[in-house]
Amino acid sequence: MTRNSCDSIERRRSVRTIGRTRRSVSGTYMFRGETPIPFESTLERDFLIRKAFSRDVLDVISQPVEIPFETSDGRRFTYTPDFLVYYRLGSRDYLDYPKPLLVEVKPEEQWRANWRKWLAKWKAAYRYAREQGWSFTIQDESRIRDQALTNIRFLDRFKRGAFSERESRAIVETLATMGSAPFHYLLSRHFMGIYEAEGIAHIWHLLATRRLECDISSPLNQQTTLWVPTDE
Repeated sequence: MTRNSCDSIERRRSVRTIGRTRRSVSGTYMFRGETPIPFESTLERDFLIRKAFSRDVLDVISQPVEIPFETSDGRRFTYTPDFLVYYRLGSRDYLDYPKPLLVEVKPEEQWRANWRKWLAKWKAAYRYAREQGWSFTIQDESRIRDQALTNIRFLDRFKRGAFSERESRAIVETLATMGSAPFHYLLSRHFMGIYEAEGIAHIWHLLATRRLECDISSPLNQQTTLWVPTDE
């Protein structure tokens, strides 16, 4: 498939540099092994892990914009949301283009305790995003540390395994011909008897390296339905 022009962007730069902090765990996450993206907490890191796994995500920018806002008592400040997420158009029509998403990552305990204090800056972020043709959202543990993240962490242990490319192609060709099939079918068709354990790891490896696809939001097991991704 020819890549749509909307699937490549000029990378926006961060407007603020993240430094070390004693209040949380900060660091740098290598987004898809290529782009270093700074984070200020383990929750932000987990957000990046989820976005890196998603085929729909084109790019993530840390600290993307500074948004001026005014509090109810007239004081003026600037607010920098955590991330800006760009999505691929893929096979979707231009009229169905997924809007870039401006994101604030905040633990539930914090936003519930401070939402009145932070409401002015979040309203400003919502208005700013709407003006840019984006969306704005606040994401906490319930949106990030879910079944999908559990699955992604499970698959990570299989990502760097070494397996026969000939067998990998055979598995992919089987699925391409069938359209989709459950994990246990591929296992029984391509790996018999003493090769079962290796076959389990091999199929998870193909999923971890994105040569196969599944519903990542559901628990992974031998009933999991797999298919070959077609929207690159």
